[in-house]
Amino acid sequence: MGADPLHAFRARAQGAAATVTIVSSAGEVVDAVTGYLAQQALAPRALVASHALLAGLPWPAGMAPQTRPAGADDLVAVTAPFAGVAETGSVALLSGPETPMTLNFLSDHLICVLPVGRIVPHLEDLWALLRTEGRPLPRALTLVTGPSRTADVEQTIQMGAHGPRSLHVVLVARRRSPADPPAVPGSRVRAG
Repeated sequence: MGADPLHAFRARAQGAAATVTIVSSAGEVVDAVTGYLAQQALAPRALVASHALLAGLPWPAGMAPQTRPAGADDLVAVTAPFAGVAETGSVALLSGPETPMTLNFLSDHLICVLPVGRIVPHLEDLWALLRTEGRPLPRALTLVTGPSRTADVEQTIQMGAHGPRSLHVVLVARRRSPADPPAVPGSRVRAG
């Protein structure tokens, strides 16, 4: 892959009908999320995963991080993917107490907050990263590339049939802080 992972990820994610915003600091994440909600004419309310990357941010009322699965009334979910894959524009979502899988499938709108240092060039690099970090394998790993769609019924594209109707990725390109997840070893994209 000749392009740098950040630009390749963005181009491929947008090519799969996801939207992407790049912010320069963690302090801009909340504004990016609430701006996206306003642009989509959605109430400023969302189920926010209790992941360390999201927990310390100044979320408005109605968006405090929670450790619970998504339910039928959760229209919007905000989560932190394990990594992004540049060659496909996919986000890799791990199941766990901080990031329940229901966030990724039950909400109509999925917003993923991903530090650019967590974008790997190729899918094989994702598996290497899982091994390098020494974490136990999760019960589930889901690769999401754009909004959910199917053409099962009368060969007509239906959005949101098996997951979110929209996928929005907020890429955080900033200097690292001790609270950040580790950068991808060998990644050519460096925050800051």
